Amino acid sequence: MISKRQFFLGLLASSLLGGLVVLLGLMIIKPNSEMSQQASASVPVTSAFGDIDRSAKTYVVPEGINFVKASRAIVPAVVHITNRSRISGRSRGWSKLFGERRMRQSTGSGVLISADGYITTNYHVVEDADELEVRLDDNRRINASVVGVDPDTDLALIKIDAGGELPFVDFGDSDQVEIGEWVLAVGNPFDLNNTVTAGIISAKARNINLISGRQNQYGIESFIQTDAVVNRGNSGGALVNLDGDLIGINTAIATNTGTFNGYSFAVPSILVKKVMDDLLEFGDVQRGLLGVQIRDADGQYTKELSGVYISGVSAGGAADKAGLESEDVIIEIDNRAVRTTSELQEFVARKRPGDEIKVKFKRGGGIQEVALTLMKKENFVAANTPEEVTLTYEIQGALFTDVNDEVKRKLRIEGGVQLSKMQEGAWQEAGIKEGFVITKVGDQDIDNLEEFQQILDTKKRDFYVMGKYPNGDKEYFKIDW
Repeated sequence: MISKRQFFLGLLASSLLGGLVVLLGLMIIKPNSEMSQQASASVPVTSAFGDIDRSAKTYVVPEGINFVKASRAIVPAVVHITNRSRISGRSRGWSKLFGERRMRQSTGSGVLISADGYITTNYHVVEDADELEVRLDDNRRINASVVGVDPDTDLALIKIDAGGELPFVDFGDSDQVEIGEWVLAVGNPFDLNNTVTAGIISAKARNINLISGRQNQYGIESFIQTDAVVNRGNSGGALVNLDGDLIGINTAIATNTGTFNGYSFAVPSILVKKVMDDLLEFGDVQRGLLGVQIRDADGQYTKELSGVYISGVSAGGAADKAGLESEDVIIEIDNRAVRTTSELQEFVARKRPGDEIKVKFKRGGGIQEVALTLMKKENFVAANTPEEVTLTYEIQGALFTDVNDEVKRKLRIEGGVQLSKMQEGAWQEAGIKEGFVITKVGDQDIDNLEEFQQILDTKKRDFYVMGKYPNGDKEYFKIDW
């Protein structure tokens, strides 16, 4: 049996041993704690947003960070845009059902970029508008006017007069954004005003064949791709970084359903600013051209796996005059690496006709560099468009011609026929005016004069035609045959 004295001594020994363990533990932990404090001293990671050193690329996002600062900066500068366009019904039958004038309405977003009411948005948000109404963050509704548009980038500049200074957003440098960086998308999806969503930069210089392609060979696509939620109504809204600076204009989503499926696309802010400056100063965009046909260098046409492969050079163009040739691979513009056609197109689109750029390219295993002066689009088109024989058909008191490429590009149509001269007959009685471009007869698309004539030869009774005037106004008419 243990005596009281033995029990007391055992208890004392246990207490001393426990204290020693605790002391040794503190001695080990303290240096580690000091090292941790020293390691983090150069990269503040406190929970207060303002204390974060965002210039450090290795900073750790602290738990509890939010997007309040950026939201407060951008939300007051994002506006809701309502586009109202008139639909004309010319026939007596349609008039009885719908009246002579009906209105089509669509909505989108825009971003105030100056205190005196200039707003940047997408071209497709204001396209064909007869009336534009802007609703501000404070719920004021003000009519807007179009300053200029650029279908090649799907951008537009509009203006409101609010009778005072307005909140606006500063342009950021989209070249400096990095994949993985936090961003906010702000707009009016489904007419839900001032909606803020967050995501990261998923990719840069993305081409999704939304603007460019067969219908628009001058279309520029070099989108910033994000996973911030964007839906119908967000078009023309802001993409901002965590400082609240504008780094892009939200333009499109990748979807099979019509709603957000995980990826959205924005026009980079540097390109947006250049287009807005041109529209404000000149009324249209001053865009220089290289005069080349290009594709990505992906190993299929050349052994090069990166760069821009020249598949053709236009005679008399800027590239031709500088000595560039087919099968050359462009790798740098003004000492900036160029890996894809999207990067090349965006960089050149920032320049104006007459600007000189340096082009570094690979040819026959060697690297060369030339300086060239960008050309105007009009000069390029005039120099490279062959003379065309214009066919004219006389049909029921009106002269029709094929639509030329310039009209197709301007109206964003693939084909059609243009009423060039009017005489008495069914066309005049229908109310059509000279210059109207017919793109459909009934539900049949029209490509050219020959097709138009063949379709009309089958008509035995009244029918409808649809199309556009040169100013872009859409109309339809009933033809009493």
